[in-house]
Amino acid sequence: MAKKVPAERTHHGDTVIDEYAWLADKDDPDTVAYLEAENAFTQARTEHLKPLQETLFQEIKGRTQETDLSVPTRKGGWWYYSRTEEGKQYGIQCRLAATGDTPPVLKPGEPLEGEQILLDGNELAGDSPFFAMGTSAVSPDGGTLAYSTDFSGNERFTLRFRSLATGEVLDDQIPDIFYGGAWSADGSAFFYTTVDEAWRPYRVHRHIIGTPAEQDVLVYEEPDERFWVGIGLTRSERYLVLGASSKITSEVRVLDAEYPTGEFAVVRPRHTGVEYSIDHAGDRFLILHNEGAENFELAEAPIDDPSKWTPLIRHRDDTRLLDVDAFSDHTVVHFRRDGLTGIRVLPAEGEPYEISFPETLYTAEPAGNPEFHTTRLRVAYASFVTPPSVYDYDLVGHELILLKRRPVLGGYDPDDYEQFREWATAADGTKVPISIIARKGAERPAPTVLYGYGSYETSIDPSFSVARLSLLDRGMVFAVAHVRGGGEMGRRWYEEGKLTRKKNTFTDFVDAARHMRESGWSSEIVARGGSAGGLLMGAVANLAPEVFAGVVAEVPFVDALNTILDPTLPLTVIEWDEWGDPLHNPDVYAYMKSYTPYENIDDRTYPPILAITSLNDTRVLYHEPAKWIARLRATATGGPFLLKTEMGAGHGGRSGRYDAWREEAFTLSWILERAGKTDGTGESK
Repeated sequence: MAKKVPAERTHHGDTVIDEYAWLADKDDPDTVAYLEAENAFTQARTEHLKPLQETLFQEIKGRTQETDLSVPTRKGGWWYYSRTEEGKQYGIQCRLAATGDTPPVLKPGEPLEGEQILLDGNELAGDSPFFAMGTSAVSPDGGTLAYSTDFSGNERFTLRFRSLATGEVLDDQIPDIFYGGAWSADGSAFFYTTVDEAWRPYRVHRHIIGTPAEQDVLVYEEPDERFWVGIGLTRSERYLVLGASSKITSEVRVLDAEYPTGEFAVVRPRHTGVEYSIDHAGDRFLILHNEGAENFELAEAPIDDPSKWTPLIRHRDDTRLLDVDAFSDHTVVHFRRDGLTGIRVLPAEGEPYEISFPETLYTAEPAGNPEFHTTRLRVAYASFVTPPSVYDYDLVGHELILLKRRPVLGGYDPDDYEQFREWATAADGTKVPISIIARKGAERPAPTVLYGYGSYETSIDPSFSVARLSLLDRGMVFAVAHVRGGGEMGRRWYEEGKLTRKKNTFTDFVDAARHMRESGWSSEIVARGGSAGGLLMGAVANLAPEVFAGVVAEVPFVDALNTILDPTLPLTVIEWDEWGDPLHNPDVYAYMKSYTPYENIDDRTYPPILAITSLNDTRVLYHEPAKWIARLRATATGGPFLLKTEMGAGHGGRSGRYDAWREEAFTLSWILERAGKTDGTGESK
C-alpha cells in the first residue's frame, strides 16, 4: 500500500492535520484493502467467540416463530397482510378479498384459500447479498402495485409497477428514486421523489402509468438546501400532500387527488421555526403545529382557507403532541407525556378521552389504519417484557381487543422479568429518566448494557427484543438512558441537547451510568449506540473512559466536525439546524471541535471498542468509524479497538433476517465477554 499523504484543513484560523483523510476515497483500492484487512483483524481477535456466536444465533432463531403472519389490515375490498416462511430471509406481502369487517383468523403455515401474493421479497432478492424495499403502494382501486427495490444498501431505489389482475410487471421503470410515493385517486398517476448530488430528496415528479419515464413531469423542486421534500396522501385519500421540511421549519402544499395534473396550493407559507403537518377531515383540514406552542397544538382550518387556524387542542407544557389521524367520525391524537406515549380520541360527538394501557412502561401508537370510515382503531403496543402486540380499539364499546401478540418460543414467560424506571441527576440538577429491564431474582449489581441515542428528538421507547433475552438470561441488565437531545420528555428536552447545548447529551449519559452503579444496579457497564447514538458513544469514551467496560458504536457519526464542515456531503446542509454551522460560524466550530470524538482522542486508557459500519451507508459514511478506530490505535492505550465493515450493506446493516440475527449474535458475544460473562474459552458463564 502506497504511503498516504495527510490532509490539511484550515477553518477560522485553526489548521488541522487529518492523517486518515485518505480513507474517504471509496474508489481507491487501498481503501478497500484497508477495510478488508481490518475485517480480518477483527475476525482473528474474535475467533474464540465463534462457538458462543453460534449458540446465541440458535437462541435467537429458536425463540422466533419463523413461519408467521401479520394481522390483516382492511383497505377497500381487501385484507392486506405479510407473512414469513421458515428458512427464507424476507417477508411476503399478500392480500385476501374482504367478506366482513372482522379480520380473518389466519394460521401460520396453513394454506390460505384465495390468497394473492403481491410481492415475495425472496424472489425479488434472488442471489443478491442485500435487498430492501423503498415503497409498496396499491392504487386506490386495488388494481396496480407500485414498488421500489434497492440491491446495494445506498437507499436509491428503482420503481416498478405490477398489474394485480394479471401479475404482469409493467414496462414502466424509473431508476434512482427516494423512499415513498403517492397515487392519484384514479390510479392513473404516481408521484415520487428524487435526490440531488448531496442525496437530498428535493424534487417531486408525476408519472403517468403506461408512458416512458422520460416524459415524467417535474411537479416541484425545492431550492433551499436545508429542506427535504416528500409526497403522500391524506387518510381520506382525497388530497395529495407535498411537504417540504427542514429540521425546524415546514411548508405543506395540497392538491385534490382527483385532478393529478392540477397545481398544488400552499396551506401556509413557511416561516422559520414553525413546523406543521396536516390531515383531511370532511370540510376541514386538521393542522398539528408549533406556532407559539413548543409542544405543538392541534388546530382546524377550512378547506378554502387553510391558512386560517383555529385551536382544537391547546398547548400544554407537560404533553408533546406527536401526530394526528383524521377519520370520518373521530380524530385520534398520538402524544407523549411523562416519558411515555399515549392516544387521545376526539369523537365527532361526545367528550374526548384517553385510552388506558396496563403497564407502567410501554409504547403505544396508532398503526395500520388506512380506512377513513371505521369504528375500530388499530393500535401497536409493546413493552420491555410484552412482545409486540396488535389491538383493535372499539370506538363504540371503548374496549381494547387483542388480535395478536408475537409468539416467543422456548418457554418465554413475561412474569420472569421486571421493568423499572430510575432517575439520574445530571450535573445541572436535571432529572434524567432511565428505563431498565432485568430477570427477576438476578443478582445485583450486575453487568449492564446501557443504550443511548439523544438526537433529532428521537425517543428510545420501551420495546421488546428476542435477542436481548440472551443477555438477561445470563444475568445481565439492560437499560436505556433517555438523555437530552431525544424527545422523551417533550420538545424542550430536545432543545436542551442540540446546537450549543449538545454536550448535555453526553454528560447525561455519563451521569446515568454513574447512577446505575451508585444505586446498586450495575457493576461493569457496556455502552451501546448507533448513528447519532454512535456519536454519543465516541463522546462518552473521550469524556469518561474509566466508566465503561466496553463500547459498541454502530454506524457511528464520530467524524462529525469534518462531515458538517463539508456541504457537498450527503445531508450536511440539512444538519446545520441540528448541530450548528461550523463552516461559517467560528463559535460553532470551536464548540463542535471541543466534543466531536475524532478530534478529542488522547493518550489515556480507553475501554475496548467495537465499531460496526457499512461500505454503502449514505447517512454516516464508512470512513468516519474507520478513521476513528485508526486514530484510537495510534494515539490511545487500552482497547482493543476493532472495526467491522459490511462490504455490501447500508445504514441498517445486513438485510436478510437470518443474516441480521448472526450479526447481532456477533455483537452480543463481544458484549458478554466485555461484561465478564464468558470463560477463558469464550463460552458464556
